[in-house]
Amino acid sequence: MKKTIVMENQKELDERYMRRCLQLAANGRYTTKPNPMVGAVIVCDNRIIGEGYHIRCGEAHAEVNAFASVRPEDESLLKDATIYVSLEPCAHFGKTPPCCDLIIRKGVKRCVVGCVDPFAKVQGRGLQRIREAGISVTVGVLEQECQELNRFFFTYHQHHRPYILLKWAQTANGFLDDHGQALAISSPFTKMLVHQLRSQYDAIVVGRVTDEREHPLLNVREWSGPSPCRYVLSHDYGIDQLLNDCYERQQQSLIVEGGRQTLQSFIDRGLWDEIRIETAPLMTEEGTTAPLLPADVSLEKEEQYGDRVIRWYRKN
Repeated sequence: MKKTIVMENQKELDERYMRRCLQLAANGRYTTKPNPMVGAVIVCDNRIIGEGYHIRCGEAHAEVNAFASVRPEDESLLKDATIYVSLEPCAHFGKTPPCCDLIIRKGVKRCVVGCVDPFAKVQGRGLQRIREAGISVTVGVLEQECQELNRFFFTYHQHHRPYILLKWAQTANGFLDDHGQALAISSPFTKMLVHQLRSQYDAIVVGRVTDEREHPLLNVREWSGPSPCRYVLSHDYGIDQLLNDCYERQQQSLIVEGGRQTLQSFIDRGLWDEIRIETAPLMTEEGTTAPLLPADVSLEKEEQYGDRVIRWYRKN
Protein backbone atom coordinates (compact mmCIF):
# COMPACT_ATOMS: atom_id res chain seq x y z
CA MET A 1 0.00 0.00 0.00
CA LYS A 2 2.81 2.38 0.89
CA LYS A 3 4.57 1.73 -2.43
CA THR A 4 1.41 2.66 -4.38
CA ILE A 5 1.10 5.97 -2.52
CA VAL A 6 4.74 6.86 -3.26
CA MET A 7 4.24 6.14 -6.96
CA GLU A 8 1.14 8.30 -7.10
CA ASN A 9 2.95 11.15 -5.35
CA GLN A 10 5.84 10.91 -7.82
CA LYS A 11 3.38 11.08 -10.73
CA GLU A 12 1.81 14.22 -9.26
CA LEU A 13 5.22 15.80 -8.76
CA ASP A 14 6.29 14.95 -12.30
CA GLU A 15 3.14 16.53 -13.70
CA ARG A 16 3.56 19.65 -11.57
CA TYR A 17 7.07 20.31 -12.83
CA MET A 18 6.14 19.42 -16.41
CA ARG A 19 3.41 22.07 -16.25
CA ARG A 20 6.09 24.55 -15.27
CA CYS A 21 8.08 23.44 -18.33
CA LEU A 22 5.07 24.17 -20.52
CA GLN A 23 4.62 27.60 -18.93
CA LEU A 24 8.24 28.45 -19.65
CA ALA A 25 8.17 27.03 -23.17
CA ALA A 26 5.20 29.18 -24.19
CA ASN A 27 7.34 32.31 -23.70
CA GLY A 28 9.08 31.46 -26.98
CA ARG A 29 5.91 31.37 -29.08
CA TYR A 30 6.95 34.16 -31.47
CA THR A 31 10.73 33.80 -31.36
CA THR A 32 11.73 30.12 -31.66
CA LYS A 33 10.36 29.40 -35.15
CA PRO A 34 11.14 27.17 -36.96
CA ASN A 35 12.41 25.47 -33.80
CA PRO A 36 9.90 24.10 -31.27
CA MET A 37 9.01 25.75 -27.98
CA VAL A 38 10.74 23.95 -25.11
CA GLY A 39 10.94 24.48 -21.36
CA ALA A 40 13.23 22.80 -18.81
CA VAL A 41 13.20 22.65 -15.01
CA ILE A 42 15.85 21.16 -12.69
CA VAL A 43 14.61 19.89 -9.32
CA CYS A 44 16.34 18.49 -6.24
CA ASP A 45 14.54 17.51 -3.02
CA ASN A 46 11.33 19.06 -4.32
CA ARG A 47 13.03 22.43 -4.91
CA ILE A 48 13.59 24.07 -8.28
CA ILE A 49 17.28 24.86 -8.55
CA GLY A 50 17.30 25.85 -12.22
CA GLU A 51 14.94 26.54 -15.10
CA GLY A 52 14.96 27.96 -18.60
CA TYR A 53 13.39 27.88 -22.04
CA HIS A 54 14.42 28.14 -25.67
CA ILE A 55 14.27 31.88 -26.22
CA ARG A 56 15.20 32.32 -29.85
CA CYS A 57 16.11 30.20 -32.86
CA GLY A 58 19.88 29.82 -33.12
CA GLU A 59 20.44 30.52 -29.44
CA ALA A 60 20.80 28.23 -26.42
CA HIS A 61 18.23 25.51 -25.92
CA ALA A 62 16.05 25.18 -22.82
CA GLU A 63 18.33 22.65 -21.12
CA VAL A 64 21.38 24.89 -21.56
CA ASN A 65 19.57 27.87 -20.06
CA ALA A 66 18.26 25.78 -17.18
CA PHE A 67 21.72 24.50 -16.22
CA ALA A 68 23.15 28.01 -16.62
CA SER A 69 20.63 29.31 -14.08
CA VAL A 70 21.77 26.92 -11.34
CA ARG A 71 23.59 28.86 -8.62
CA PRO A 72 27.20 27.84 -7.87
CA GLU A 73 26.25 26.72 -4.36
CA ASP A 74 23.66 24.33 -5.86
CA GLU A 75 25.95 22.69 -8.42
CA SER A 76 26.71 19.86 -5.98
CA LEU A 77 23.01 18.95 -5.94
CA LEU A 78 22.92 18.03 -9.64
CA LYS A 79 24.02 14.44 -8.99
CA ASP A 80 20.75 13.90 -7.09
CA ALA A 81 18.58 16.13 -9.29
CA THR A 82 15.89 15.51 -11.90
CA ILE A 83 15.71 17.53 -15.10
CA TYR A 84 12.26 17.95 -16.63
CA VAL A 85 12.06 18.82 -20.34
CA SER A 86 8.85 19.27 -22.33
CA LEU A 87 10.46 17.85 -25.51
CA GLU A 88 13.12 15.19 -25.97
CA PRO A 89 16.66 16.64 -25.66
CA CYS A 90 18.36 16.93 -29.04
CA ALA A 91 21.06 14.46 -30.04
CA HIS A 92 22.59 16.23 -33.05
CA PHE A 93 24.87 19.15 -33.78
CA GLY A 94 22.85 22.00 -35.26
CA LYS A 95 23.38 25.64 -34.41
CA THR A 96 24.10 24.42 -30.85
CA PRO A 97 25.69 21.22 -29.45
CA PRO A 98 23.52 18.21 -28.46
CA CYS A 99 21.60 18.79 -25.23
CA CYS A 100 21.68 15.09 -24.34
CA ASP A 101 25.48 15.35 -24.02
CA LEU A 102 25.11 18.29 -21.64
CA ILE A 103 22.65 16.37 -19.47
CA ILE A 104 25.04 13.41 -19.34
CA ARG A 105 28.00 15.64 -18.53
CA LYS A 106 26.13 17.37 -15.71
CA GLY A 107 25.42 13.94 -14.20
CA VAL A 108 21.82 14.35 -13.09
CA LYS A 109 20.11 11.35 -11.54
CA ARG A 110 16.91 11.38 -13.60
CA CYS A 111 15.47 12.86 -16.79
CA VAL A 112 11.71 13.31 -17.31
CA VAL A 113 10.50 14.11 -20.82
CA GLY A 114 7.07 15.23 -21.98
CA CYS A 115 7.16 13.78 -25.51
CA VAL A 116 9.54 12.39 -28.12
CA ASP A 117 10.85 14.75 -30.80
CA PRO A 118 9.55 13.83 -34.32
CA PHE A 119 12.45 15.63 -36.01
CA ALA A 120 14.36 13.08 -38.08
CA LYS A 121 17.71 13.83 -36.43
CA VAL A 122 16.33 13.18 -32.93
CA GLN A 123 13.40 10.69 -32.78
CA GLY A 124 14.43 8.87 -29.62
CA ARG A 125 18.21 9.12 -30.09
CA GLY A 126 18.59 11.67 -27.30
CA LEU A 127 16.70 9.47 -24.85
CA GLN A 128 18.71 6.42 -25.87
CA ARG A 129 22.03 8.13 -25.20
CA ILE A 130 20.84 9.43 -21.84
CA ARG A 131 19.72 5.94 -20.81
CA GLU A 132 23.00 4.42 -21.98
CA ALA A 133 24.80 6.85 -19.67
CA GLY A 134 22.98 5.30 -16.69
CA ILE A 135 20.49 8.12 -16.13
CA SER A 136 16.92 7.08 -15.28
CA VAL A 137 14.50 8.27 -17.99
CA THR A 138 10.73 8.74 -17.82
CA VAL A 139 8.83 9.63 -21.01
CA GLY A 140 5.24 10.72 -21.62
CA VAL A 141 4.47 12.99 -18.67
CA LEU A 142 1.65 15.31 -19.83
CA GLU A 143 2.42 13.99 -23.30
CA GLN A 144 -0.78 15.28 -24.91
CA GLU A 145 -0.25 18.81 -23.56
CA CYS A 146 3.38 18.80 -24.69
CA GLN A 147 2.42 17.65 -28.18
CA GLU A 148 -0.37 20.23 -28.35
CA LEU A 149 2.03 23.08 -27.56
CA ASN A 150 4.17 22.18 -30.60
CA ARG A 151 1.43 20.80 -32.86
CA PHE A 152 2.63 23.01 -35.74
CA PHE A 153 6.18 21.66 -35.43
CA PHE A 154 4.98 18.06 -35.13
CA THR A 155 2.68 18.24 -38.16
CA TYR A 156 5.36 19.91 -40.29
CA HIS A 157 7.93 17.18 -39.61
CA GLN A 158 5.55 14.21 -39.61
CA HIS A 159 3.44 15.11 -42.66
CA HIS A 160 5.81 17.47 -44.53
CA ARG A 161 3.19 20.19 -44.73
CA PRO A 162 1.98 22.99 -42.47
CA TYR A 163 -0.63 22.49 -39.76
CA ILE A 164 -3.88 23.60 -41.44
CA LEU A 165 -6.71 25.51 -39.77
CA LEU A 166 -9.92 26.04 -41.75
CA LYS A 167 -11.81 29.10 -40.53
CA TRP A 168 -15.10 30.71 -41.46
CA ALA A 169 -17.96 32.77 -40.05
CA GLN A 170 -21.57 31.98 -40.82
CA THR A 171 -25.11 33.15 -40.11
CA ALA A 172 -27.42 31.23 -37.80
CA ASN A 173 -28.97 29.53 -40.84
CA GLY A 174 -25.62 28.57 -42.36
CA PHE A 175 -24.76 31.23 -44.96
CA LEU A 176 -21.39 32.88 -45.53
CA ASP A 177 -22.79 35.99 -47.22
CA ASP A 178 -26.04 37.74 -48.18
CA HIS A 179 -27.13 37.10 -51.77
CA GLY A 180 -23.48 36.83 -52.78
CA GLN A 181 -22.52 40.12 -51.12
CA ALA A 182 -20.02 40.32 -48.25
CA LEU A 183 -21.68 40.28 -44.83
CA ALA A 184 -20.09 41.49 -41.57
CA ILE A 185 -20.67 38.42 -39.40
CA SER A 186 -18.00 38.87 -36.72
CA SER A 187 -18.46 41.38 -33.92
CA PRO A 188 -15.68 43.90 -33.20
CA PHE A 189 -14.48 41.67 -30.35
CA THR A 190 -14.47 38.39 -32.29
CA LYS A 191 -12.78 40.21 -35.19
CA MET A 192 -9.99 41.11 -32.77
CA LEU A 193 -9.76 37.43 -31.79
CA VAL A 194 -9.26 36.57 -35.46
CA HIS A 195 -6.32 38.96 -35.63
CA GLN A 196 -4.90 37.42 -32.46
CA LEU A 197 -5.20 34.00 -34.10
CA ARG A 198 -3.47 35.20 -37.27
CA SER A 199 -0.50 36.42 -35.23
CA GLN A 200 0.13 32.81 -34.16
CA TYR A 201 0.20 31.39 -37.70
CA ASP A 202 2.93 31.56 -40.33
CA ALA A 203 0.76 31.79 -43.46
CA ILE A 204 -2.79 32.56 -44.56
CA VAL A 205 -4.63 31.90 -47.82
CA VAL A 206 -7.86 32.88 -49.58
CA GLY A 207 -9.25 32.02 -53.01
CA ARG A 208 -9.10 34.25 -56.05
CA VAL A 209 -12.80 35.19 -55.91
CA THR A 210 -12.59 36.28 -52.26
CA ASP A 211 -9.45 38.26 -53.00
CA GLU A 212 -11.00 40.06 -55.98
CA ARG A 213 -14.39 40.68 -54.34
CA GLU A 214 -13.33 41.67 -50.80
CA HIS A 215 -9.63 42.64 -51.12
CA PRO A 216 -8.90 41.28 -47.60
CA LEU A 217 -5.68 42.50 -46.00
CA LEU A 218 -5.32 39.30 -43.93
CA ASN A 219 -2.99 41.03 -41.47
CA VAL A 220 -2.83 41.62 -37.71
CA ARG A 221 -3.77 45.29 -37.57
CA GLU A 222 -5.99 44.83 -34.50
CA TRP A 223 -3.53 42.79 -32.46
CA SER A 224 0.14 42.80 -31.54
CA GLY A 225 2.39 40.35 -33.36
CA PRO A 226 3.63 39.36 -36.81
CA SER A 227 1.24 39.14 -39.75
CA PRO A 228 1.12 35.79 -41.58
CA CYS A 229 2.51 35.43 -45.10
CA ARG A 230 -0.36 36.09 -47.53
CA TYR A 231 -1.27 33.67 -50.34
CA VAL A 232 -4.06 33.60 -52.95
CA LEU A 233 -5.17 30.38 -54.66
CA SER A 234 -6.03 30.47 -58.36
CA HIS A 235 -6.14 28.22 -61.41
CA ASP A 236 -2.43 28.89 -61.86
CA TYR A 237 -1.54 28.47 -58.18
CA GLY A 238 -3.19 25.47 -56.54
CA ILE A 239 -3.19 23.76 -53.16
CA ASP A 240 -0.24 21.47 -53.89
CA GLN A 241 1.98 24.37 -54.91
CA LEU A 242 0.87 26.34 -51.86
CA LEU A 243 1.72 23.52 -49.45
CA ASN A 244 5.05 22.89 -51.18
CA ASP A 245 5.95 26.58 -50.89
CA CYS A 246 4.99 26.62 -47.22
CA TYR A 247 7.12 23.55 -46.56
CA GLU A 248 10.14 24.91 -48.45
CA ARG A 249 9.89 28.21 -46.57
CA GLN A 250 9.55 26.40 -43.21
CA GLN A 251 6.10 27.87 -42.66
CA GLN A 252 4.70 25.36 -40.19
CA SER A 253 1.12 26.65 -39.90
CA LEU A 254 -1.55 27.84 -42.33
CA ILE A 255 -4.98 29.45 -41.96
CA VAL A 256 -7.46 28.93 -44.79
CA GLU A 257 -9.91 31.86 -44.86
CA GLY A 258 -11.35 31.50 -48.33
CA GLY A 259 -14.91 31.16 -49.57
CA ARG A 260 -16.90 27.95 -49.73
CA GLN A 261 -15.12 26.51 -52.76
CA THR A 262 -11.66 27.04 -51.30
CA LEU A 263 -12.60 25.68 -47.88
CA GLN A 264 -14.45 22.69 -49.32
CA SER A 265 -11.50 21.80 -51.56
CA PHE A 266 -9.29 21.40 -48.47
CA ILE A 267 -11.99 19.37 -46.71
CA ASP A 268 -12.52 17.09 -49.71
CA ARG A 269 -8.81 16.26 -49.79
CA GLY A 270 -8.58 15.72 -46.05
CA LEU A 271 -6.08 18.57 -45.80
CA TRP A 272 -7.03 20.02 -42.45
CA ASP A 273 -6.14 19.58 -38.79
CA GLU A 274 -8.54 21.97 -37.09
CA ILE A 275 -11.75 23.83 -38.01
CA ARG A 276 -12.97 27.04 -36.39
CA ILE A 277 -16.53 28.21 -37.06
CA GLU A 278 -18.01 31.45 -35.75
CA THR A 279 -21.82 31.66 -35.79
CA ALA A 280 -23.72 34.94 -35.45
CA PRO A 281 -27.42 35.45 -34.68
CA LEU A 282 -28.04 36.78 -38.19
CA MET A 283 -30.37 35.39 -40.84
CA THR A 284 -30.34 35.81 -44.59
CA GLU A 285 -32.78 34.39 -47.10
CA GLU A 286 -30.20 33.49 -49.70
CA GLY A 287 -26.45 33.38 -50.16
CA THR A 288 -23.43 31.09 -50.28
CA THR A 289 -23.89 28.16 -47.95
CA ALA A 290 -21.16 27.22 -45.49
CA PRO A 291 -18.98 24.16 -46.22
CA LEU A 292 -20.09 20.74 -45.03
CA LEU A 293 -18.27 19.51 -41.95
CA PRO A 294 -16.28 16.30 -42.56
CA ALA A 295 -17.60 13.03 -41.18
CA ASP A 296 -14.46 12.40 -39.11
CA VAL A 297 -14.85 15.48 -36.94
CA SER A 298 -15.43 15.99 -33.23
CA LEU A 299 -16.24 19.14 -31.29
CA GLU A 300 -13.17 20.16 -29.29
CA LYS A 301 -14.54 23.21 -27.50
CA GLU A 302 -17.20 25.89 -27.68
CA GLU A 303 -16.78 29.55 -26.73
CA GLN A 304 -19.45 32.23 -26.24
CA TYR A 305 -18.64 35.90 -26.78
CA GLY A 306 -21.78 37.96 -26.36
CA ASP A 307 -24.19 36.66 -28.99
CA ARG A 308 -21.43 35.01 -31.08
CA VAL A 309 -20.52 31.34 -30.68
CA ILE A 310 -17.16 29.93 -31.79
CA ARG A 311 -16.82 26.16 -32.17
CA TRP A 312 -13.51 24.36 -32.61
CA TYR A 313 -13.33 20.94 -34.26
CA ARG A 314 -10.57 18.34 -34.57
CA LYS A 315 -10.25 15.09 -36.48
CA ASN A 316 -11.40 11.96 -34.65
